[in-house]
Amino acid sequence: MVNLLMLKLFKISGFFSYTIIICLNAMTDLGHKIILQNTIFKVYESSQLIVLTSIVNALILMPFIFLFSPAGFLSDKYRKTMVIKYASAFAVFITIFILISYYMGLFWLSFCLTFVLAAQSAIYSPAKYGLIKQLGGDKNISVGNGLVQTVTIVSILVGSVLYSVLFEIIVQNKYTNTADILQAIAPLGYLLVLASVIEYLFALRLIKQTNDKIQIDSLKFDIKRYITLSYFKENFKFIFSNQIVWISIVALGVFWAISQIVVSIFGEYIKTNLYITNTIVAQGLLAISGVGIVVGSIYVSKISRYFIQKGIIPVGAIGIAVCLYLIPMLENIFWLSMAILGFGFFAGLLIVPLNSLIQHHTQTKHLGKVLSGNNFIQNIFMLVFLSISALFGYFKFNSVVLFDFIFIVAVLMSLYFVIKLSRFFVRYFFEFFIALRYDVVSHGLKNNQKTTGTLLLGNHISYLDWAVLQVAYPANIIYVIDKEYYDKWYFKPVLKFFRTIPISQNRSKTALSQVAKALNEGKTVALFPEGSISKTGELQRFKKGYEVALKDTTNAKIVPFYISGLYGDIFSLAPKSRRKISNTKVDIYFGDYLHIDTKAADIRDVVLNMAKETTRVVS
Repeated sequence: MVNLLMLKLFKISGFFSYTIIICLNAMTDLGHKIILQNTIFKVYESSQLIVLTSIVNALILMPFIFLFSPAGFLSDKYRKTMVIKYASAFAVFITIFILISYYMGLFWLSFCLTFVLAAQSAIYSPAKYGLIKQLGGDKNISVGNGLVQTVTIVSILVGSVLYSVLFEIIVQNKYTNTADILQAIAPLGYLLVLASVIEYLFALRLIKQTNDKIQIDSLKFDIKRYITLSYFKENFKFIFSNQIVWISIVALGVFWAISQIVVSIFGEYIKTNLYITNTIVAQGLLAISGVGIVVGSIYVSKISRYFIQKGIIPVGAIGIAVCLYLIPMLENIFWLSMAILGFGFFAGLLIVPLNSLIQHHTQTKHLGKVLSGNNFIQNIFMLVFLSISALFGYFKFNSVVLFDFIFIVAVLMSLYFVIKLSRFFVRYFFEFFIALRYDVVSHGLKNNQKTTGTLLLGNHISYLDWAVLQVAYPANIIYVIDKEYYDKWYFKPVLKFFRTIPISQNRSKTALSQVAKALNEGKTVALFPEGSISKTGELQRFKKGYEVALKDTTNAKIVPFYISGLYGDIFSLAPKSRRKISNTKVDIYFGDYLHIDTKAADIRDVVLNMAKETTRVVS
């Protein structure tokens, strides 16, 4: 189920213990929620069912709102492993109280303890998710988030099935009030306590296995500033200073708000419209979305092995909207489950890259504050949408109306991302089709953390060089192309969309000034200085034209590259005698930064040495 990139993370000291903690924490939180939701499902009907289910979910969300500032403070000030240790210890005591409330049949006490358990999770969360970057580093952010998402969802799936099956076996249709049901299922509380104890033991082990020394002793928490919302304002100001971070947070908030409405109305929907009263079936159908999220998360990890794949975000948003449109239309259980599976899959395509973007664009010392803010905003969205759900239930609106509402919200989110990430969106489909035939492997990107304009210069061996280079490089590349090709009617719309710069002998100065402008703006531009595709596969002389553009450039560096594996392909100019019947492996090597004053001949020597080194390594 997990791919090789994910499995490599377990070689990092402490990562196995960390994933066990993630797993048990998710199962404990979910176990109590499942027991309460199933109790409500058995006892209440129609609008009461929607309202009470919404309240249960609201109790889980509110601590993430009220504890926004303290949670971020604790995660930033103290070692994240220590925060996890004390939070997991607190969970042991909470689950013991939950167990007692079950045996006493105190439904409303159990209801309130949901809030207390959620408060523990709210304190826990920023430290827990902040460790992804701390343990795996920037290069493993997408894969790490994919793995954590997979482990979390698998835990939710196992928990949903386990607690629902045990609940249904014990309760069936024997009881009609909440007290009797809770007393009957009270032994399930021991599972909650046991999971919390094991989680605490692994938290102790995690401290020993990791070298977590990040602690800022100078940070102080001022209660007065907390009460007067000063921390709240400062944290929000910091979050909204980075556009990528706050857009990702808001988008996640919208998605989880949609999901909360689905969870709150789904029981009433299948009970009223499909006449399903078995809690195993009800929870099982919802759990299928978790399978989809796992598959989606694994897929995102696979295509994000070199950088965060932004183009998949609009795909996920569109897929979610389509599935929300289909779900209330389907009465056949199989096709309904397929639509729910699709909802989960596309959700994985959306949430993994968004979480990765938040972590990637946040400094480690501020990560707790930002992740806590992420929780706050997400839970505000979820609470607002749950309030809408409860209001719809109170006024006895049909659940199908709510499905229509969240469908419209999903459509608006899709349109936003298609427009905002249009180039990444189109680029993803190019990369998807390239990947059907070629396995493009990137080397040396770690040397090129982009902070200025970048001019990519390298060899030219096929008509597909531009495509495979883009697949291997994280930023959108602006290409310089011969005007003869640019002006062809079937190429021009696409080339113009990607801001390609046309060049010809008569208009070379205009083109090169555009190159300089793009580089000064911090963009990435690619040139093939040989001027034409090599018919022999050998490196030709580098022309000096690009040097003119660099004279007007003040904020750029050169990155040399070498493409290996495309010569002999059907898209190369190799003679038929040297054509390869099957060639799928393409390696792209990026060199270290070179100064913008580096001459063409010297860059050619660097690329030539890269070619020789590549040949030596292969042989």
